[in-house]
Amino acid sequence: MIIRFGYVSTAITLWDASPSKTVTFKRYSQLAEEERLAKLQAVTLTNITNTKRMLYYNVAHEIELYRLSSSIVPLATHPEVQWDFVTPFHNEWQELGQIIKNNKMRVSFHPNQFTLFTSPKIEITNNSVRDLEYHYKMLEAMRIEDDSYMNIHVGGAYGDKVSSLARFHDNIKQVPPHIKTRMTLENDDKTYTASETLAVCEREHIPCVFDYHHHMANLCEEPLNELLPRIFQTWQHTGLNPKIHISSPKSEKEFRSHSDFVDLDFIQPFLSELKKCHVDVDFMIEAKSKDQALLRLVEDISKIRGTKRISGAIVTM
Repeated sequence: MIIRFGYVSTAITLWDASPSKTVTFKRYSQLAEEERLAKLQAVTLTNITNTKRMLYYNVAHEIELYRLSSSIVPLATHPEVQWDFVTPFHNEWQELGQIIKNNKMRVSFHPNQFTLFTSPKIEITNNSVRDLEYHYKMLEAMRIEDDSYMNIHVGGAYGDKVSSLARFHDNIKQVPPHIKTRMTLENDDKTYTASETLAVCEREHIPCVFDYHHHMANLCEEPLNELLPRIFQTWQHTGLNPKIHISSPKSEKEFRSHSDFVDLDFIQPFLSELKKCHVDVDFMIEAKSKDQALLRLVEDISKIRGTKRISGAIVTM
């Protein structure tokens, strides 16, 4: 079994490299009209440049898995702004895509928790579609839309899971088919268990991203040895390794919160179960220390008997 490791958005090892610098709508509104577009473009260019720094950092450390920031473009989906963030940066977007393709990197997006399809409010569904369209537009600008995915959660229960799930299947029809094919769904730590999320994925033909920490915080009845083969099956048509989110609790009291690094003891039972599946997987590290947590976890796992590190961020078990 081969495991590749990735991290989220920002390599904190790099100085002042956030790809998520922003402009608030309040600040935007205070600017003179002729200054507004220039401000949006300046911040976007900074974020694109920092994303490029991150990609080169990944290449140098042999990290093939990376989650792009959802906040590269400020105010991209604000109903009173909605500006063309593709044309002015045509070459810059394509350069990012070329780095990704040349180095066989797997990248993804994870829109925020407000992008969901269980709400009874039509405006929330419309906003969610708009947000997915924004993320897809960035993938398209990089020319990687056929190889990359956008991950979301199922959404809220609104006091009635059965009705909410029915709404999900109805509301998801609003997503354009070419965008829906680039979606994945992830189990969450409070509402929809891995089993419930998997059932939605199977019905909608959407790959299922398994979050182990969320699973331990929100257990379902099915054991891992039954869940994992079905979860992996949802990835069969993609040609990609199943993706798994890895983190560990900040403390027993704050179990749902992510710690700075990943506790090997916490994920050890999962690793043992995973080995029985004989399936190559990709681990997205969701720890606060991001790239540093990734590199430490690779070192920790490499010390397990029978494990071999074969690159900066890949091990075999």
